[in-house]
Amino acid sequence: MAVIGAAGWLAGIAAHQVGGGAVGIPLVLAVAAVAMVRRGAARVARVLTACALVAAGVVTSTLLRSEVVTHGPLRALAEDGAVAELTGTVVSDPVEVDGQWGPQVVVRMRVTRLTARGASYRLGGVVVVLGDPAWSAAALGSEVRTSGRLVVADDGGAAALVVAPRPPVRIRGPDVWWRGAATVRESIGAAVAESPVAERELVPALVVGDDAGLPDGLEQDFRTTGLTHLTAVSGTNLTLVVGFLLLLARGLGVRGRWLTVVGLLGIVGFVLLARTEPSVVRAAAMGTVGLLALGTDGRRRGLRALGVAVTVLLLVSPALAVSAGFALSVLATAGIVVVGPGVHAALCRWLPAPVAAAVAVPFAAQLACTPVIAGLSGEVSVVAVLANLLVAPVVGPATVLGLAGGLAGLLSGTLGRLLGALAGVCVSWIVRVAENAADLPVPAVAWGSGALSIGVLAVLCAVVAVTAPRLLRSRRVGVVLGVGSLLVLLGVPGRIAVLPGGWLPGGWPPSGWVLAVCDVGQGDALAVSVGARAAIVVDAGPDPALVDRCLDRLGVRQVPLVVLTHFHADHVDGLAGVLRGREVGTVEASSMLDPAAGFAEVEEVAGGNGLTVTAAPYGLTRRYGDVTVQVVWPDLPQPVAGPGDGSAANDASVVLLVESHGLRLLLTGDIEPAGQARLAADLPDLDVDVLKVPHHGSAYQDTVWLESLDPEVAVVSVGEDNDYGHPHPGLLDALASSGAEVARTDEDGDLAVVPGDDGPAVVTSD
Repeated sequence: MAVIGAAGWLAGIAAHQVGGGAVGIPLVLAVAAVAMVRRGAARVARVLTACALVAAGVVTSTLLRSEVVTHGPLRALAEDGAVAELTGTVVSDPVEVDGQWGPQVVVRMRVTRLTARGASYRLGGVVVVLGDPAWSAAALGSEVRTSGRLVVADDGGAAALVVAPRPPVRIRGPDVWWRGAATVRESIGAAVAESPVAERELVPALVVGDDAGLPDGLEQDFRTTGLTHLTAVSGTNLTLVVGFLLLLARGLGVRGRWLTVVGLLGIVGFVLLARTEPSVVRAAAMGTVGLLALGTDGRRRGLRALGVAVTVLLLVSPALAVSAGFALSVLATAGIVVVGPGVHAALCRWLPAPVAAAVAVPFAAQLACTPVIAGLSGEVSVVAVLANLLVAPVVGPATVLGLAGGLAGLLSGTLGRLLGALAGVCVSWIVRVAENAADLPVPAVAWGSGALSIGVLAVLCAVVAVTAPRLLRSRRVGVVLGVGSLLVLLGVPGRIAVLPGGWLPGGWPPSGWVLAVCDVGQGDALAVSVGARAAIVVDAGPDPALVDRCLDRLGVRQVPLVVLTHFHADHVDGLAGVLRGREVGTVEASSMLDPAAGFAEVEEVAGGNGLTVTAAPYGLTRRYGDVTVQVVWPDLPQPVAGPGDGSAANDASVVLLVESHGLRLLLTGDIEPAGQARLAADLPDLDVDVLKVPHHGSAYQDTVWLESLDPEVAVVSVGEDNDYGHPHPGLLDALASSGAEVARTDEDGDLAVVPGDDGPAVVTSD
């Protein structure tokens, strides 16, 4: 069954990627089955035949659903912007969002009848309704009627988007099971209503996956520490809830087949509580597999059940084949079923069984998911296993107490609040672990997301899965590994190269950095953070390998803007390293095209990557995330060739004024005194927090102007033992005397500026 499920999964991926071309997969499998029959390998032939049938079913289902969505009446009317009257069933809870003109509500509706342009249709397609706050009353499971304009939806699973709809007219209310589930959900919320905000929102997330109210900071901490699965509906939720019901039923004397009935009712009740979204159905299937794996011969039964679950889910909802959540859920379950028992047995030789299980389950699940997580995020969490281990003892009690509080609250509000308070105490520990682990020096490390990087990581994880049971049998080895993990978490000084394009740094980069100055020798290469794994790069240094390595260590995968301040080699020769393996938006440079050889090289490298070099637009202010960037120099109306020998390049350097997280940064390239004087006249009384010292700290400066900027931090990008005498001691003394903290790459390595309560601070990599 595991092989059959894998064949269906592969066919589903192919159907989404190449469409009708995917029919070749079941055909190839069928031909292989016939060949096995002729060779007398009947068992292999049966497996291949089953694989061919499942693959054909998944491909057919995928293609038919795609045809309905892309060529049905709803899509045709949406492409014409038609106004339609729709009748259908609400299939999602209303979610309030901030719209351009005020709050709006998003609801998904399965349309059963549609009237537009004088024609009526009976359908089964899903639309997304974007309505006013009146749609908050559209309860899940209710049948409603509305009218509005149809437009094409960005959501691939929806046939159309309904905009400016009329308030819903209720035809029929939700069925009794939906009303009962809604009542229990409300009771769970009421049971923890008096708890602190983090605990109040986390308990419903643990029980039924309702994470809409989680604070943004806590949600980010959960992502960093590998605890996100706790805030979403997962197989763990179902295993805990249904497992609790089975234990309770057994305690009340229920035996035999009646226990199976209790389990099935618990699964159905869980799905109703958490809603019948594809992610919930997936979680229910994986949780059921987990319950089967708890019995005798758990590995064999669990793997067989996993194959059945994957096969059924893909036939029912083929879109899951390309869902990251589905991949993570399947892999986590497979890890627990396949790797978990061996690790658990090894640890039981020197640890109590409950402690061994608390270590083995998160270890196996995290190990199996690591390659996919790295492919999605470009990072490998260092603290995930430890964080999951620390919270494991309270996840079960918190989930069960939260559900019990909701159920008890239906009978007694006081009892419900008491149980809810106990659940809040349990989740407060989870909150503390997430916050503290996210603040560790190395909560996660950058890892390349290319095929080579992920392939190597997958091989490493497989090696760990095979060797871990043997290594962990020894108490001594287990203690050494534990101590070693703690040393990594606490940030052992130094850097360890793990793969080209991936580095494990000692606390680098620091959390919340806004500017990084790369140590690229005698040259400039800076990065301005504009989001997760995204940065504006200013200059590229003299060596592609050095700037590429620096950006990898910073975890930068997207570069919306590259600015080359001028065309000297120590600022542009590393451009190929910036473009290597990254998504780059625009390359801009000085309007002074001098020296000509440098400009030609930049055009060649950029053109080879499908990019065009344009002039940095003087005076224009742009926003990237929370960061604003303005070009304040040079004031050249059009590109100028210059003398060709590079003598005019420095004073025409692009100067950027950047504002990020309350800090003002001035990035000056190699601008010289004449240009500095013009800039001082254009921007009188300019005050900045961070100054990138011009021209690597050359003595040729307008020192009075630099001091007048009153920077709190001055960073110098300069090569060790260079032949130019950079940086000049007199300039550094002047900056220090004016109150600036001076940091330099030749002595400190890579530099990072981080905001603080008392202004900017510099963190060094050395």
